Amino acid sequence: MNKNLILTINPGSTSTKIAVFQGSNQIFMKNITHSSEELEPFKQITDQYEFRKKIVLNELEIAGININDISIIVGRGGLIKPIPGGIYEVNEKMCDDLFAGVMGQHASNLGGLIANDIARSIPNAKAYIADPVVVDEMQDIARIAGHPAFERVSIFHALNQKAIARTHAQSHNKSYEDMNLIIAHLGGGISVGAHQKGKVIDVNNALDGEGPFSPERSGTLPAGALAKACFTGKYTYDEIKKMITGKGGYVAYLGTNKASEVEKAAQNGDSKAILLQKAMAYQVAKEIGAMSTVLKGEVDAIILTGGMAYNKTFVNLITERVSHLGEVFVYPGEDEMRALAMNGLMVLNGEIQAKKYI
Repeated sequence: MNKNLILTINPGSTSTKIAVFQGSNQIFMKNITHSSEELEPFKQITDQYEFRKKIVLNELEIAGININDISIIVGRGGLIKPIPGGIYEVNEKMCDDLFAGVMGQHASNLGGLIANDIARSIPNAKAYIADPVVVDEMQDIARIAGHPAFERVSIFHALNQKAIARTHAQSHNKSYEDMNLIIAHLGGGISVGAHQKGKVIDVNNALDGEGPFSPERSGTLPAGALAKACFTGKYTYDEIKKMITGKGGYVAYLGTNKASEVEKAAQNGDSKAILLQKAMAYQVAKEIGAMSTVLKGEVDAIILTGGMAYNKTFVNLITERVSHLGEVFVYPGEDEMRALAMNGLMVLNGEIQAKKYI
């Protein structure tokens, strides 16, 4: 029988992805979808955790995986308090904060809760979360927004950025903690982080749409025009929020959040699609340039990752503007399940120690 298996759990708004790894080998993966009818009875997201846990256990049983062979369960980190990057053992304080939604209610909050509940039923198994979106390693100078009523905050694609950083460092026989990297995650949201010796000392708030515009986020908008729009009476608060994140970017200009559709339209000569693809690449390049100043020009590599990194035209548009700042490497896509599992494996192998959430 397999022993020391690693189970990863990644809850989304209408799905729960699970995977099982033996060492670095994925031996099982399932994307469980949840219909709106199934989720309708639950008033809050956290009310769903028992329902989703039972489905996870059922899928493992169908796959013939003995849960007693699982040593480590790593859930997708939710909206807990801001914490430094790393892997954290789920404890009572974390569960309380996940249930309360101290930084907001999101399906990812269920990851740690389900992991903890399953781990408690398995002898000697432990539950963890790794690099949640609220990872905060920003230097104090980067928090200053320009007015004391506002402060810049760190919310970004920490899991993928950190995992790709370690992958890149390992492929160059170096330690992540010894490198300076600029990493741009190019997906439905875009985050560009300055990684200095293993810490993300500055990054745009990708959740709220700060930074470059993306397929569904507006990015940093002209402040005066935005303030004026808020008080015209034309839009509600929720409508303004939707304009910034959800219905901004490609959605607002072209009616789609699929970068692949914009790429195809651009290839077919659609002038508007061509302009907007160039504009997005332009803004990403500007953000990379800004992060190079954060690192004082000491850049070991510029890394492009996420789904849009598959688009060679888009990648080339960025690369031609930033290659003078450092060598550009492309790691297309994101494998969140593997990223979670590799954090668990490092704990299992004694390569890193889990941190305590307080």
